[in-house]
Amino acid sequence: MATSSSASAILKATATAISANLRPTTTTAAQKLLSFRPSKTPFTSHPLKLISIHTKRSFSSNIHSQSSSTSKVQQLNVYEINERDRGSPAYLRLSQKSVNSIGDLVPFTNKLYTGDLKKRAGITAGLCVLIKNEPEKKGDRYEATYSFYFGDYGHIAVQGPYLTYEDTCLAVSGGSGIFEGVYGKVKLQQIIFPFKLFYTFYLKGIPELPAELVVEPVAPSPAVEPTAAAKACEAGATLPNFTD
Repeated sequence: MATSSSASAILKATATAISANLRPTTTTAAQKLLSFRPSKTPFTSHPLKLISIHTKRSFSSNIHSQSSSTSKVQQLNVYEINERDRGSPAYLRLSQKSVNSIGDLVPFTNKLYTGDLKKRAGITAGLCVLIKNEPEKKGDRYEATYSFYFGDYGHIAVQGPYLTYEDTCLAVSGGSGIFEGVYGKVKLQQIIFPFKLFYTFYLKGIPELPAELVVEPVAPSPAVEPTAAAKACEAGATLPNFTD
């Protein structure tokens, strides 16, 4: 019995000691966990805010730059010349009258040159609908819808009055390639109808035009002619993949 009591006492003492040794460790770990508090000013907050501000400023700057570029009026000059080698214009007398009358159609296509007459730019192609014959002015009034083709650069579409006896202004109705989204107007100057015409475009809504399109034009006159190289479409005297 004495031996049994002693053994029991030893076991209790051992259990108490083990419990005492374990308790401080557990409490310390819990205290460490409970003592953790998130920082009131996390180190990531300021850099993220700076990045956000920088992105907004950069985005705003890009929009402003693009807006300034596309709202700018850009001038473009070209010559349209009928060299009488395209079977143009074709007069379709739908009115079946001996004089030009409303409803007559005139499809046409002519060659297009840069304003300095040093490069073949492409062609014009479109349709004129006769609105009124004006014998007192020795000419006709047409409603015209046609396009100016600039090879790889794309095309510009125009629409409006086409008068054979005086200068007119047409609306730029759209375009493709670098002219996508374009709007504005174009002044048509009759030099020798229907063989030589000079156009001055006032374009908006597009990025900066290529330098080879924005050239110093030759002053319009009946004597103007493209250079021999441009007429022959020699290398360096055409726009890239010019439309023929």
